[in-house]
Amino acid sequence: MTSPFSALRADLASLGAADRRRTLTPRTGIDFASNDYLALAGSYALNEALTQGLRRGLPAGSGGSRLLRGNHPEHEALETHAARHYGSETALFFPTGFAANAGLFATLPQRGDLVVHDEFIHASAHDGMKLGRAGTVAARHNDAQSFDDLIARWRRGGGAGTPWIAAESLYSMDGDRAPLADLAAVADRHGAVLVIDEAHATGVYGPAGQGLAHDLVGRENLITLHTCGKALGAEGALLCAPAIVRDFLVNRGRPFIFSTAPSPLMAWLVHQALEIVANEPERAARLHGLVRHTETRLARLGLPASGSQIFPVVIGDNARTMRIAAALQADGFDIRGIRPPTVAPGTARLRIAITLNVGEREIDAMTERLSAAMAAA
Repeated sequence: MTSPFSALRADLASLGAADRRRTLTPRTGIDFASNDYLALAGSYALNEALTQGLRRGLPAGSGGSRLLRGNHPEHEALETHAARHYGSETALFFPTGFAANAGLFATLPQRGDLVVHDEFIHASAHDGMKLGRAGTVAARHNDAQSFDDLIARWRRGGGAGTPWIAAESLYSMDGDRAPLADLAAVADRHGAVLVIDEAHATGVYGPAGQGLAHDLVGRENLITLHTCGKALGAEGALLCAPAIVRDFLVNRGRPFIFSTAPSPLMAWLVHQALEIVANEPERAARLHGLVRHTETRLARLGLPASGSQIFPVVIGDNARTMRIAAALQADGFDIRGIRPPTVAPGTARLRIAITLNVGEREIDAMTERLSAAMAAA
């Protein structure tokens, strides 16, 4: 009898043959892999905030969706604070950044609209667009003119709906920044909604960690997404938008409506993380200093800077990438290899993330070992 999972087994075998099969491994070694940019995830400050929340009697679970009994005052308090912090009219708290992105693109763009997205936009946005009603098209990476041309061509072809422009402010696999001012100008010119995913910029850039899009706040056509599980050290995501967007998602957003609400305790913890980042700007300043130090060290190896805390070292070949990663891990440096489909075929890479979990000594040791591992692989 043929196994009902034979197709799955064959697919996994094909991934293995292409050096693309993944496994879960425990985290060990010095952290050059996480998105815990400000070292808040295991910090004394957040642990104290968690203890305080428990003493206040905050429940670990919400007990239901937000539209049933799951809507806790801590959710509302976080959203009010986040809207004020990020300069938006309202905010809506989701359990993950994936859920927020997928819910946004599955719900907000309507039939007859067009979503023009950066070709490197996150997988969660792609999944949301697949569930949505609007047409979609990819623009060249970080090319505002490409966005402009695609919308103009759609209009000439009879497109009469609303264009949506979707980009990340800082890309997680390349570490480069979007031309936000230029994209905002394109959005204004075409009456488009501008959606900016600030996942890797939240807490690290902008006044009080407001992100790279902070100069654009106050625009009626702006939606920003701030994930809470990276620099903020917690979990969840905050969608910051005009009130009409929040109201529509509460009424029509199936990923929001039919999901159990995030933990009220986590909402409290995110609230405290926002306060910590705003009140301790020295955390981001120290991180930027480490980034500059890393740039100097990698330049000696002929490796370019990305302009952020994320340093991609593009190797190309999948197997060689994983050999180098394994050598670094064996020496106690937690650096992961990234392969397709996360990145484009032929661009497999090491993704080196700089966080406050390391110092200059660890960075120096890592770059020395990286040079040796690349030469040997």
